[in-house]
Amino acid sequence: MSRARGTGPFSRFGWIMLGAIVVVVGGFLSMVSFGNGGVMVPDAPAPKASGVAGRSAALVMPVAGFPVARLNHDWGDARDGGARRHMGLDIVAPSGTPVVAAFGGTVEKLFESGRGGHTLYIRSPDRRWTLYYAHLRGYAPGLAEGQRVEQGQVVGFVGDSGNAGAGNTHLHFAVHWMRAGDGWWQGEAVDPYPLLAGKTASS
Repeated sequence: MSRARGTGPFSRFGWIMLGAIVVVVGGFLSMVSFGNGGVMVPDAPAPKASGVAGRSAALVMPVAGFPVARLNHDWGDARDGGARRHMGLDIVAPSGTPVVAAFGGTVEKLFESGRGGHTLYIRSPDRRWTLYYAHLRGYAPGLAEGQRVEQGQVVGFVGDSGNAGAGNTHLHFAVHWMRAGDGWWQGEAVDPYPLLAGKTASS
């Protein structure tokens, strides 16, 4: 005796549901690719500025005593005849002006760079953010890689090292959002201006 239509293990409705599931799963798989490490999903966008440094959301001015009103928003300006973009802020100040940790964290790298001169990298405790300081005259006495620094602590001094040009004393200050596994030289540059704008000169 033949079975009545629709009473088997898969009725017409069951087949429709199975087809819908296959379509949904297929759509999801098309959004990812399989590499050496398994499933790779598109990079997530950088979090909002309020998330910088975890609990210590606010950055203090990295050049001691520098008024916020004097900040020059030169992020993205052309450099080297348009060959590259400026991925930070240049804060002009006299040579030897103290430079401070804009947030508390760990000194991840002290690096001598042809372009940046005496440079410094500070990483946040959650390792999601790095501060980059360039063209320093020198580091604070005793500063060392792996050292914990507090927000506002002096870490170096404004200078003109690297390709800044003799007498063009300023701090190149940059902020990078770090993905899991990023080294000190990596990360996605984030405009520091909104993170500093609106603060008082005493910051």
